[in-house]
This record gives sequence, C-alpha cells and structure tokens, in this order.
Amino acid sequence: MEAIGIDIGGTSFKIGLVDGKGKLLDSFSYPVDHLKNQEDQINELGEKINDFLQKKEIGKSEIIGIGIGCPGSIDSSTGFCDYSNNLKWSHLNVCGILARITSIKCRISNDANVACLGEVKFGVARKYKNVVMLTLGTGIGSGIVIDGKLYEGNQGKGAECGHEVIKMNGRKCTCGRRGCFEAYASATALIKDTKAKMRKHKDSLMWDYVKQDIESVGGKTAFECAKKGDKAAIEVRDRYCFYLAEGILNICSIFRPECIILGGGVSNQKEYLLNNLVPLLEKANYGFGLGPKVEILIAELGNQAGMIGAASLLF
Repeated sequence: MEAIGIDIGGTSFKIGLVDGKGKLLDSFSYPVDHLKNQEDQINELGEKINDFLQKKEIGKSEIIGIGIGCPGSIDSSTGFCDYSNNLKWSHLNVCGILARITSIKCRISNDANVACLGEVKFGVARKYKNVVMLTLGTGIGSGIVIDGKLYEGNQGKGAECGHEVIKMNGRKCTCGRRGCFEAYASATALIKDTKAKMRKHKDSLMWDYVKQDIESVGGKTAFECAKKGDKAAIEVRDRYCFYLAEGILNICSIFRPECIILGGGVSNQKEYLLNNLVPLLEKANYGFGLGPKVEILIAELGNQAGMIGAASLLF
C-alpha cells in the first residue's frame, strides 16, 4: 500500500512515494513555474507524477491515491484551492485536474493540517488521538486532530489558531484583525521584535551575530544570543515565549488536547524553547487548575512532514 504525497510550497513542489508505515520511499522536487497559469502548473505536476511512476516502473494500480498539502484556503470536500496568496491561486480545481491527468484519486487539505496528521499517524504524536499542531513560521499555521480524525471546520475553513486574538487592539495582522496570535508569536513577529530591540541596544551581541547587518536577522538570532547571556536577546526571548504561551493556553482551554506539537523554523530551538516556554504553561496550570497536563512536543518529521502528512490523507 503506497501513496503519493505532495508538499506544495510557494517556490517548489515536493513529491514523495510513501508506504503505509509512513516511510518515504522515494521523492523528487522541482521549482514552481510562476510564468505558467495556475491550471498549467497543475497540468505540469500531473505529467511529472506520470513520468515518475513510469520511470520507477510503478503501476498506477499500486498507488492508493494522491494526497496534497497546500498553503491557503482549501476546501477538502471539493478538492479546490479557493485561494492561496503565496501561489496566486484562486478557485483552482487541484484534485480534479490531477485526477484527470493521472487517473489516480486525489485528496487535498491545508498544509498545516496534513503536517499535523502526519505527526499523529507517523511522527512524534503517534500515541495520541487528540492533538493540536502549531507551525511557527512566516505566520502560525495550525492543524487539529480530534479522536484520531482531522478537524477542518466548515468547508475546510476552520482550525486557524494563528488568528485567535491574544491582545485586544494590538498589532495589525495580515488577516485584517488586530492582536492575532501570529502577529506576536510567528517567526515574522520574532524577527520584527529582534530588530526593534537591536536598534535600541547598539551594544547587543546580536549585532555581532548578524555581522552588523540587521537585514540578516533571523528567527534564531535572539535565541542564540540569549544562550550567551545577552540581556537584550533574553528580553526578546522572554517576550516571545510569553506570547507563545498565551496563545497555547487558549488552545489548552478550548480543546484540552493530549498534546500540542510545535513545528516550523522556531521549533528548531527544541529543548531550549521548551525550557523557556513550559514553565509559563505550568505556572498557569495549562489554563485550568484541575485539568490534565498537556504535553508540549517538537515535531519530528522535519522536511518530510509535508509529503508524509499529505500521503496520510489516503491511509
């Protein structure tokens, strides 16, 4: 039992052959051709899948389906990408086009949803059935699994934890509201806060870390310098963890999952991030004093999460 898992990104498509145990057997990738219209991009994807299967001498009867993880607003019930800002796609029948070209059934969901599903089926949350995953990147993506099943909301438009408000009348978010979780705890917000702190503290080690080029600041700048005892970096780290904890506490109160998984670039800090985050959650009793503890875990599928998670839609 094998499936094709497709990780659609803003710059490249990653295609993997995944078995029923979640093992990536083979994969390839290629850059998105933004000069082609959206339908032609999917036509090209379908042809590349056909070529891949033919080259590997894999019969289509051996493939149970194609799973797709795509950024943006996805309607999994129709197979459409209703809108994706990064890809400039709108009302695109992704599954319909791919199924026509490959003669293989297709399923699609938001990229954060499939990443969560992959971690539950084959990753760090294998022993849990009630899970929320947060991807800490440009924004905050999220996936929710309840009783072992992916929860997407009406027309696949739910599970957007990044847009819970954690500060009334706060920062303007890309969604149009103010004070959203991702406006304070995404990697983008972390970088913004790091730069602001550096401008106020010209003697900070963070300047040396980026070789005096503030445009080189990344999501790990403050964390790495905080490890060295830099006061300004510690303040950035503590502020970031405070807001991250506030958003997580809301999730604990609403869903009380067995665990929350952290993925995305910021999660690469792993134990250092957890050591500064978990005490804040414990201090607040994970949102409710008599409730069970919520495990906070770091995603483990890494760069394969998109492909394995997308294939998980078929298993």
